[in-house]
Amino acid sequence: MKILAKLPPAFKPGGSTTAGNSSQVSDGAAAVLVAKRSAAVQRGLPILGVLRSCAVVGVPPDIMGIGPAVAIPEALKKAGLSKEDIEIFEINEAFASQARYCVDKLGIPMEKVNPKGGAIALGHPLGCTGARQIATLLHELKRRGKRAYGVISMCIGTGMGAAAVFEYPGP
Repeated sequence: MKILAKLPPAFKPGGSTTAGNSSQVSDGAAAVLVAKRSAAVQRGLPILGVLRSCAVVGVPPDIMGIGPAVAIPEALKKAGLSKEDIEIFEINEAFASQARYCVDKLGIPMEKVNPKGGAIALGHPLGCTGARQIATLLHELKRRGKRAYGVISMCIGTGMGAAAVFEYPGP
């Protein structure tokens, strides 16, 4: 912590965002195959999850990063679920302060957030966020071995946020 405290602010003098609490730019690639259940079954593909809802919202563009705080409730509403129904929240954290704001605003218990690490720990390959989050979420729900719901969410530049609710159907 002493070393992190010595890092200079990244954006403005006296700011709190540093290289130590921000995601790094990294290379990465991911793909997600979305199909009707009948098409997947016909081809012998495993059903790893079911997309239950999604939402894209707008927030004031001068407050970058808060989109998940608005998108998550909208996606949950569309799915007919509450935050208490969710086992895991994958919130892409470009910056620790931005993710923490969203978690606090929504009242999500920290033990449900990014159990395998988020963008600060894993990297933030632009254009890969949603696919990486879906893969991380569904494989962790599968590892836990029971039917459960999970949410992925991310902020999008210029004042947007997106969220999706997935169901792991169980073993």
